[in-house]
Amino acid sequence: MRFYLGVDVGTHSARAGIFDDAGKMHASAAREIQVFRPAPQYAEHSSEDIWRAVCEATRAALAEAKLQPESIAGIGFDATCSLVLLGEGDAPVTVSPTGKAEQNVIVWMDHRAVDQARRINATKHDVLKYVGGTISPEMQTPKLLWLAENLPKSFASAKRFLDLPDFLSYRATGNDVRSLCTTVCKWTHTKDGWDASFFERVGLGVLAKGSFERIGKNVRPMGERAGGLTEAAAREMGLAKGTAVSVSIIDAHAGGLGLLGGADLATRLALICGTSSCAMGVSKDAIFVPGVWGPYFSAMVPGMWLTEGGQSATGALIDHVARGVPIAKLNDRLEALSANVEFPALLAKDVHVLPDHHGNRSPRADPTLRGMISGLTLDDDEDTHAIEYLATVQAIAHGARHVIDAMRAAGHVIESIAMCGGDTKNPVFVREHADVTGCRIVLPKEPEAVMLGAAILGRVASGDSSSVAEAMAAMCHAGAIVEPAGGAVADFHDKKHSVFLRMYDDQMAYRELMR
Repeated sequence: MRFYLGVDVGTHSARAGIFDDAGKMHASAAREIQVFRPAPQYAEHSSEDIWRAVCEATRAALAEAKLQPESIAGIGFDATCSLVLLGEGDAPVTVSPTGKAEQNVIVWMDHRAVDQARRINATKHDVLKYVGGTISPEMQTPKLLWLAENLPKSFASAKRFLDLPDFLSYRATGNDVRSLCTTVCKWTHTKDGWDASFFERVGLGVLAKGSFERIGKNVRPMGERAGGLTEAAAREMGLAKGTAVSVSIIDAHAGGLGLLGGADLATRLALICGTSSCAMGVSKDAIFVPGVWGPYFSAMVPGMWLTEGGQSATGALIDHVARGVPIAKLNDRLEALSANVEFPALLAKDVHVLPDHHGNRSPRADPTLRGMISGLTLDDDEDTHAIEYLATVQAIAHGARHVIDAMRAAGHVIESIAMCGGDTKNPVFVREHADVTGCRIVLPKEPEAVMLGAAILGRVASGDSSSVAEAMAAMCHAGAIVEPAGGAVADFHDKKHSVFLRMYDDQMAYRELMR
């Protein structure tokens, strides 16, 4: 039997999963990675720390599966869209105000480049139509401009600026192959390639030199073989030298691959729920959605256009509101309280949340927005805490509905949602998303759909599947289905959605009053 390794690097950990050719996971392991917070709105990683965690997790997963290194036929890497700087000899180059070289990664959620994003958007350059008209400070161009303006020595000495997924495949193979997924979704690469005039206009024209070699001279589709494991990487990971490594992919997009196999791709939205949430829809033709990223050609499913909505704080916001209380305990308390109401959602009838604590990724596309809550009392007991938690989960679901409504208004046909990620293990989260959006929720048979998506690319890179679509069909399978309640529950959420939208209007009014 042939096996495939999917490596997923998130915000706080690196995970490795080993899958067979039917998509069944045989073993997995995780190792924590450190997040540095040198200032408010800043978040940094160390690429060396990340690689250590990847190698440790891979060796542990291989040991758990009781497999020989040669059993792994192919490897796929996915990761958050974080920015990695490497200098001479691939040494780390600092991105930090601390000046520490090992802190050489700007994490996706870092918002230091808000002003740079604003100035880039003010150019109204034509490439911006492929990011919903508004570039985000979570993307790489604003971060690059911030580095050029604030850490010019780091910017000048960096030989390579890499998206984190591409760093992993480069570290594994020694070949600097950039992914169509990362460069298109986060770097403004389009179907026509790089646009030198855009970089000139925003003040980054130096990056166009050498055919854009510092940011990606060789851009290839996901699933293509990026190379084989080098001797050093094979030793560090505990695998065989020469093992096929795929061109990489962003973590949410890997989740899309792990969710959508065998589905009618054009009518099903993939919703990947972690620290943040990503809503991935594909179409045969380009659909432009104001405030929603894309359309991106072949950036997830080859030959199809991708539209990517999202929420900057979902899992992180739930953790923030839970305040260390286990989610299961909060859910148990809600279940007990639900005995006194017609349906559970009613518990939060008078508590409303705008979940933009870390700004709004889409469709408002405004990183300066902030969270709001209405309905506070002086009570501080476990019942009040549980209801505030429920109102927050509902607000996140209403944020997803807002994205879906924007996509539908532009021409997407969304009938169901395929959902994966840590939050999908929370039944309240899944139920509220079904009821708020009115969509059937399809959960995957293999819950670790992100690692599965990476493993699918490993299978294609090994030559065991001729295409990504073929590998998806073989390895992706639907699991449980959650239907929306409809009726009185739907009516309740229609009203609640009106409050959700009005809270944004209220925040804008407050800003005007305080101007």
